[in-house]
Amino acid sequence: MNGEKIIKLNVNRKDFEEIYFSGNQGSLFFSQTTKGKTVTTAVVGLVLLILFCFKDDLSKEKFGILYFVSFLFLLCTVYLSLSINKVSRWKKEVNRYLKSLEDSEIYEIRFNDDIFNVNLNHQEELSKWEDFKVYDINNSFIALEGKYNYMFPEKSMSKGDYSSLKQTIKKNIKQ
Repeated sequence: MNGEKIIKLNVNRKDFEEIYFSGNQGSLFFSQTTKGKTVTTAVVGLVLLILFCFKDDLSKEKFGILYFVSFLFLLCTVYLSLSINKVSRWKKEVNRYLKSLEDSEIYEIRFNDDIFNVNLNHQEELSKWEDFKVYDINNSFIALEGKYNYMFPEKSMSKGDYSSLKQTIKKNIKQ
């Protein structure tokens, strides 16, 4: 590879956790995936509790409302539990990945104008720049999505390497 740039990444678990678990993403009840379902379940549960308190005042014709709200509450809790399970599995996967990073001896990025290569303990993933469809660059990390998905914290490399990677990504990936 001509014009090849090699960036050796310094793995600090906290740097990766700051990004992966920012903004309640790791919270089972208040992550982006579960927050709406948690609030909806709580509201329906509150309505059901109020109906139970006043069930003696309901006529026989209006008693069906109690069954309907009970069904809604059950439905909400099922959807909430599915979302919590999804977040829990994602969290376990991230923790497993972070553990593999902590145990790694080699974690480096190699790239030029044609290819992008990630080497993690001699397991290399080679991609062409056109394999990546989307990127996200900000002051704390760079994320690449495509054939493989990557996230590199700014703190895991030098400022010069971060700037070089940022410029190369902007030049080679068309969004």
